Amino acid sequence: MPPDGAPTRERILDTASKLVVDRGFAATTVDAVLEAAGTTKGAFFHHFPSKAALGHALVERYAAGDVALLEKFMAAAEGTSDDPARQLVAFLRRFEEAAGQLAHEEAGCLYVSFVQQSQLVDRRTIDVIAAAVLAWRARLLAKLEEAVTVHPPRQLVDLTSLADLVCTTFEGAFILVRTLNDPELMRGQLAHLRHYLELLFELEPGPLLAERRHRSQSV
Repeated sequence: MPPDGAPTRERILDTASKLVVDRGFAATTVDAVLEAAGTTKGAFFHHFPSKAALGHALVERYAAGDVALLEKFMAAAEGTSDDPARQLVAFLRRFEEAAGQLAHEEAGCLYVSFVQQSQLVDRRTIDVIAAAVLAWRARLLAKLEEAVTVHPPRQLVDLTSLADLVCTTFEGAFILVRTLNDPELMRGQLAHLRHYLELLFELEPGPLLAERRHRSQSV
């Protein structure tokens, strides 16, 4: 049960988020949320007039955190280099470093639970998800467009599709993590994506990889 001192609205949202990711929105009843959150129907309906309103609040909060994390990690990556391609690599590396924690805390993407059952929520809620996904696409696409001007790839690449690949990598990684019960699998998937960008933009390998290559060539 969540701590009694947590504000009621946030306690309900925290509890409902875990249940929805685990069971899906359709199978998460208000009664189940009340029992797990340790609160009453009166308190619930004071904050959320309906289950649909709860769902909308869950998505709004998740989307806001999702976009905030995007901007936080991108800002940090932009501080590491003036080269947009290297910034993208640094951006993914930061997610690699945080992958274990993200996989443990999130257990799965809340977006999927709602998109798969979109008939149970209003269009306004789905639009919040779409806006967040498009925010990721726009931010990454802009950086990719900068990167190709500095490091033109040898073959034509659909940059919009590549920007979307970051999101699909996360979704696929969540499936692996949940199915095989191994949070570290997300780190590996993100590393593959980072290596692809390093190859695409023909960036030299990092110090550790360079050392390994030197050793293998010396044998």
